[in-house]
Amino acid sequence: MSDIQTSTVSEEGYASTSQVGDFELTIDATDEQGPNPNATLVADYASCFLPAVRVGAQQRGHDDLGTVQIDADADLDADDDLEAIRFELYVEADLSDEELAEIVDRAEDICHVHSALREELRAAITAHGDAF
Repeated sequence: MSDIQTSTVSEEGYASTSQVGDFELTIDATDEQGPNPNATLVADYASCFLPAVRVGAQQRGHDDLGTVQIDADADLDADDDLEAIRFELYVEADLSDEELAEIVDRAEDICHVHSALREELRAAITAHGDAF
């Protein structure tokens, strides 16, 4: 038996609805009925990386980061394929650049989406402490 099962249906056009457990997700290549697949992948990556930051911080003795935010942006090539992803990571806690770097390194090891992406597409991450 598989660990993850989804079902994706498109009745017409370029939009599809995926059933993921009890949740529905609409993705649309034209951005009309939902975000496009590339935008969804970038958001999914950030949504995986953010809790990995929290776990990585806890493993490094920083239990309370406060608010954490990732602003992601990405570049597409001429074929509309993802070419580069960048994260601006904002952490409310007042951490040194060295502490942030250690947390980001650990988060890269924890995040499953980071591990699944080809190396040249992994996010370039800039982290900011005492950000809120």
